[in-house]
Amino acid sequence: MKLRKKSWLWWLIGLPLLLLLCWQLVYLVQIMWWINHNPSSTSFMRQQEEVLREKDPKFALKHKWVAYDKISKNLKRAVIASEDDGFSEHDGVDWEAMQKAFEKNKKKGKVVSGGSTITQQLAKNLFLSGERSYFRKAEELVITFMLEMCMDKERIFEIYLNVVEWGVGVFGAEAAAQHYYGIPASALSPMQAARLAVMLPKPRYYFKNTGSAYLQKRSEVILRRMNSSELP
Repeated sequence: MKLRKKSWLWWLIGLPLLLLLCWQLVYLVQIMWWINHNPSSTSFMRQQEEVLREKDPKFALKHKWVAYDKISKNLKRAVIASEDDGFSEHDGVDWEAMQKAFEKNKKKGKVVSGGSTITQQLAKNLFLSGERSYFRKAEELVITFMLEMCMDKERIFEIYLNVVEWGVGVFGAEAAAQHYYGIPASALSPMQAARLAVMLPKPRYYFKNTGSAYLQKRSEVILRRMNSSELP
């Protein structure tokens, strides 16, 4: 009877945990590959492309990879100032921001804020869905620590800048610079960079509302903060 009970416990608890561990190892292998190889797409990019192709079967994402040194320092500084000013110092997680997000979610009664760092955003974009849940957040944290363990900050930031969403079907700094300003990412001015950085939390909204008063006002704030941003 005891042996039968242990067998059921294995199937109910042990096997799912083993499968979960194996899945995390798959993530780890991919991350190690991306230390020296550029990801051609991400989970989030593929999901968005699928949605957009339901409306237009011929739709193609705008995305072009460029090396880290081909992206304007203005954009790098603006993104850090806007999204994660402690990026160069933290271990991948801003615990204070996470606590604030948790309290906000508790008040709202649902997950509305994640308090994510640049590394956490990259973890989500590379592997996960846009779903908001505490289980997905836990998975995001595991992947975040893998990224920080395997890659230096510059490589994490380089991948992030090349795959982050900047509008409907627009991914990465080069595609964003070409779409909004008709110039390469290396040529972005401080104000252009600030505006692109402010778009990141709601890229599809600002894609259709580039004349937003908030976008302009917030860009001016980021412009003043940029010079104090520490680059990896």
